[in-house]
Amino acid sequence: MFFLSIIDTVTVTFSLFIVFLITLSAINKSIKARRAYVNLLLRVFEYGRVSEGKLNSNINSRSRSKSHQITEDANKSEKLVAVNGNTLINRDNVLLPTLTENTLDKEKFTATIKDEKISFNFEECLDYIKAGVEAIIEDEVTSRFEAEQLRSWNLLARTNCRYEFINWKITLIWVIGFTVRYSILMPLRVFVCFVGVIWLTICTAVVGYMPEGESKRQLVNDILKHCFSVLSSAISAVINYHNEENRPNTGICVANHTSPIDALVLMCDTTYSLIGQRHGGFLGILQRALARASPHIWFERAEAKDRHAVAERLKQHVSNPNNPPILIFPEGTCINNTSVMQFKKGSFEVGGVIYPVAIKYDPRFGDAFWNSSRYSMLQYLYMMMTSWAIVCDVWYLPPMYRQKEESAIDFANRVKGVIAKQGGLVDLVWDGQLKRMKPKKEWKEMQQVEFIKRLKAD
Repeated sequence: MFFLSIIDTVTVTFSLFIVFLITLSAINKSIKARRAYVNLLLRVFEYGRVSEGKLNSNINSRSRSKSHQITEDANKSEKLVAVNGNTLINRDNVLLPTLTENTLDKEKFTATIKDEKISFNFEECLDYIKAGVEAIIEDEVTSRFEAEQLRSWNLLARTNCRYEFINWKITLIWVIGFTVRYSILMPLRVFVCFVGVIWLTICTAVVGYMPEGESKRQLVNDILKHCFSVLSSAISAVINYHNEENRPNTGICVANHTSPIDALVLMCDTTYSLIGQRHGGFLGILQRALARASPHIWFERAEAKDRHAVAERLKQHVSNPNNPPILIFPEGTCINNTSVMQFKKGSFEVGGVIYPVAIKYDPRFGDAFWNSSRYSMLQYLYMMMTSWAIVCDVWYLPPMYRQKEESAIDFANRVKGVIAKQGGLVDLVWDGQLKRMKPKKEWKEMQQVEFIKRLKAD
């Protein structure tokens, strides 16, 4: 009898909480509980940072007397720096690939080599040897698919330094935090996520039977914002939107890609159409639910290889002014919140206006990056729901247009540079798909051409 009363009490409490949460989302109101929670975490992190700094200063003072000369030599190094905790080497840009619309004319290049006499000196190879050694130490691509390193411990990430045992106060805070995250927050978040997905499925199914028109589009916009606001509570998301006057209403919206929740973050503010490959499982449920209420472009794996078919469907969507803006992540893969990698040119060939959006997560509260080659979607959701919170900033940037005589690749690079600058991210030329495949043959040939040009110049 006693256990039944406890179960009834917990059930009623959870039910009231869900009703309260849905009501707040429906009327677009907030009691700012999540922001107060985030501010409390910042104070706790600051105390931990100070304690960690004292520990490190004591360690450094003891080691400085033993290795003073080694420390001086290390400080004089011009090539080893720490940028965002992920980069050790400052590289010159002389060996980076320069992408153009035209492919390399290999026959003409070979004929030029045969016709001209080229002298060779060993020192001409030194730049390439240096670049190779730097890549062995740390390449610019691999480090972008690993978790972003923190400047100070957030009482969450696993480390080998045992910061949780600096002093008894930090240990107590860590134990309390661990208990709260796994015993209270995680069960509550899983429950909210389950209810949110069911609520999204029901709402989109009901709206899907309405006749097409302006009233349906407005209702879909309100309902989707409401449903995604409920889902954002499952990860304690705190989202700051900037420059809302640039929020897209039509056309193509492109953004940097860190996580599957990027779409959730943006759709808490307005409705987007999505484009992507059909999935099964949890993502498949969300895709089918969204397709009932608003137009989206889902394609099969075989169809994805047909760029022309996908581009044609994209043009048809953009040409209809009644369709919501379509959200595209041109990188094609998730990057670890420190960089922006090569944008695929497909979405920039369609024409029309491009609305850039920069997304930057605060890694102190939880790592939003999804390493799909290491973690499954279920494991990723588990890590999200056991983190402190997901805090991010979203910047809507002014619309951009393709200029005359500007290639799609140049336009994509220009948009990418604007997003990287606003989000404080590193602008890289490398293709994010390099984590799954070998470098393209064309890139190797471009390096060969560059090397021949250097020999001819001498």
